[in-house]
Amino acid sequence: MSTSPPPLAQADTIAGLIKGMAVLESFGTERQRLNATQAAARAGLTRAAARRHLLTLAHLGYLETEGGVFWLGARALRLAGAYLASSRLPRAIQPALNRLAAQTQDVYSAVVLDGDEVVIIARSAGLVSSAASSRLLAYGMHLGARLPAHATSTGRVLLAGLPKAALSSWLRGRQLPRLTPHTTTGQRAFRALLTEVAHQDYCMASDEHELGVQAVAVPLRNAQGATVAALNVIAPPGRFDPAAVQEAVLPRLRAAARDLRAVL
Repeated sequence: MSTSPPPLAQADTIAGLIKGMAVLESFGTERQRLNATQAAARAGLTRAAARRHLLTLAHLGYLETEGGVFWLGARALRLAGAYLASSRLPRAIQPALNRLAAQTQDVYSAVVLDGDEVVIIARSAGLVSSAASSRLLAYGMHLGARLPAHATSTGRVLLAGLPKAALSSWLRGRQLPRLTPHTTTGQRAFRALLTEVAHQDYCMASDEHELGVQAVAVPLRNAQGATVAALNVIAPPGRFDPAAVQEAVLPRLRAAARDLRAVL
């Protein structure tokens, strides 16, 4: 689980690479196509600098372009594909998600913390497709999707599992954007929420990231007891009432977390 990059000496820094990666990371689910002006604003560069980086990335095949508009090319999948193929964590978790999906028609995900977002590194859906599951998958719950940590069940589980100093550093001066009328944004209320999550060892979030999305998450710990990821199940509101969560949803998630502990 990563909350911040390791320190880097100024002499070891390649400023051009940092700017190029900032431009590449400007593209996302909510911004799939950008022109130079838009990329510059998102990457914090001048328009001229952003344009040079866009053209270079297009020349290398990481972007495609037409009429001054750029979008990610298939070569960008090399980076994600290499991570999924080489990282032990997604490969260890995926079979458990497949087993869970075989039992229900819900959407299951495993995520890790990356700065102020969580990233889906493994994902599976029920074998019998439903309209609700299809809607959730189409609405940003795909593999590699990045979601705001403060407004998601998995993000809160991961934040609650941080050491006190790391959590204080994460919260210090941070604004928690209001994404829906139900999003918790106050620092004091959010700290209290994380304390509750840590105490109960799970989190349930409803309508906080997106209206119409409800999720329950539990931590995934390794053999040493460190939280390395979070596992959640996603469903439309109303599917998980408190009784259902306690009687069926949590036992299923916790059993999967226990089985995974020896291999994480």
